[in-house]
Amino acid sequence: QVQLVESGGGLVQPGGSLRLSCAASRSIFSINAMGWYRQAPGKQRELVARILSGGSTNYADSVKGRFTISRDNARNTMYLQMNSLEPKDTAVYYCYAYIIGYPDYWGEGTQVTVSS
Repeated sequence: QVQLVESGGGLVQPGGSLRLSCAASRSIFSINAMGWYRQAPGKQRELVARILSGGSTNYADSVKGRFTISRDNARNTMYLQMNSLEPKDTAVYYCYAYIIGYPDYWGEGTQVTVSS
């Protein structure tokens, strides 16, 4: 099992930046995939970005060029650097971890609000 704790959310003005962190309770070296989802009020949860154990990444079209996902195996932490934030990025952001043969693990979420 792995517990995930997100941090770094908050209120930011349009055009600003935030860096989200997802700290894992154990080594993430062997975790096959980690990523970020978000859910805005009244909308379905959507994939924002994903990073595989080998380092390859995928992004939602809406965040390409603005968000960067990374993982630091030594710190057991995954990050989401969010630049040029827009009001449409306002949502609760959740991190997840996928290990082959196990159900997905989820954090409790961190609120990101982009507003002037």
